[in-house]
Amino acid sequence: MKKLLCMLALVTLGQHFALAQEEENIDLEKAILMGLDKNYGIKIASNNQNIAERDAKITRGSLLMPILDANFTRSFSQEDVTQQFVNSPEPNQINGAQSNNENYSLIAVYGLRPEAIYTMKVAGKLAEVSELQAKVMVENTVASIASAYYKLVLELQRQKVLETTLELSKSRLDIAQARYELGGAGKRDYLTAQVDFNADRSMMVNQELAIKNARINLNELLALSPDTRLAVNDTIIVENNLKLNDLIENAYLNNKEYLITQRNENVAFLTLRETQASRLPSINLNGTYNNNTLNSQAGFLLFNQRQGFNYGFTASFNVFNGFALNRRIQNAKVQKLNAELAVSQMELQLTSDIQRAYNIYNTNMQLLDIEFANYKVAVENADIALERFRLGIADYLQFRDAQVNLLTAQDRLISALFNIKEMEIELLRLSGKIFFQNDKDKFSLTLD
Repeated sequence: MKKLLCMLALVTLGQHFALAQEEENIDLEKAILMGLDKNYGIKIASNNQNIAERDAKITRGSLLMPILDANFTRSFSQEDVTQQFVNSPEPNQINGAQSNNENYSLIAVYGLRPEAIYTMKVAGKLAEVSELQAKVMVENTVASIASAYYKLVLELQRQKVLETTLELSKSRLDIAQARYELGGAGKRDYLTAQVDFNADRSMMVNQELAIKNARINLNELLALSPDTRLAVNDTIIVENNLKLNDLIENAYLNNKEYLITQRNENVAFLTLRETQASRLPSINLNGTYNNNTLNSQAGFLLFNQRQGFNYGFTASFNVFNGFALNRRIQNAKVQKLNAELAVSQMELQLTSDIQRAYNIYNTNMQLLDIEFANYKVAVENADIALERFRLGIADYLQFRDAQVNLLTAQDRLISALFNIKEMEIELLRLSGKIFFQNDKDKFSLTLD
């Protein structure tokens, strides 16, 4: 069963934030769609994926298709030639003898290498790895945008809490000032109220800085200018139906980083088989069409033309190369073992990360009811303290103590809500169930 908790501005603080006219209202769905469209990291990952897919296609083409080369040569010469033949005692002198030679050929070669089969499979697996890496970038970006969005909501809510605190401090300062001016109280109470009021104003200034930085972080993920002002919705919806066993099971099936380690294990296995296949003989089929024409004004051969086909095959295998192939095979076996260990390590890390995040999520779920009940008590206590202070029954220390307790209770309640949402996003990411659906501008951040 889903437990829907509206943000404190809706259920306890009673008002929405006042948004400046220049701020553009943006909800989480719109923010994520904007980030997926503009984020530079996603564009880079997409380009890398295209490169890997293109390399895989080229690798398959180069291994399955023959190589065809076309050559054309045309040469000329002019020489002074002196020739003496056996049947003529007198030398033959030819000045400026010209000759030309024209040759063109088509050469086709098709090589059959046993390891080529595994080379193609490796290229295919690497393309899958690149695709998964692009999905990891998308998922991480979605999670980062969601966290940054709710972080801004959190800081705005804290500002609202500080505004309430500042109002209480101002009321106390006005009462203390009036009493002091009327002679009903000493100057010390008035000065203390002024000090506390200034301290609350200082916290407000620091909170404004936190909001500015939170806006910049969100704008950076959305590839917007740092000074862009976006007005976020002040509602957080959290889930309380996340189950640890389901999350771990989904992670083994859908976590992209875990799937990448599995693909890398496959690549290491195929690389080993590819290296071992290098021991097998390879065969090269070749065929050539050649046309050669010679014209010469000197020598026995004044004209010669040859054209026709040559074809055949070559079979070869390595007999000895200084144990280099043995070293490659041994290294490939070690890489395969490392890939298997990486899968085991990833399984342990993934389970541990989910367990840690779930513990934080579950603990804050338990704290939420406690903090909400404590918050209601703190509100009532602050109202009573303020009224007693107005009537002169309570001193400023009692009022300030109630005020600080209210501020602490509000902040803890807001923080518990944010921690639940942040861990929910992290659990969805780790389990591979955070996803985007760009269909008619719809976005989903849910559990199946």
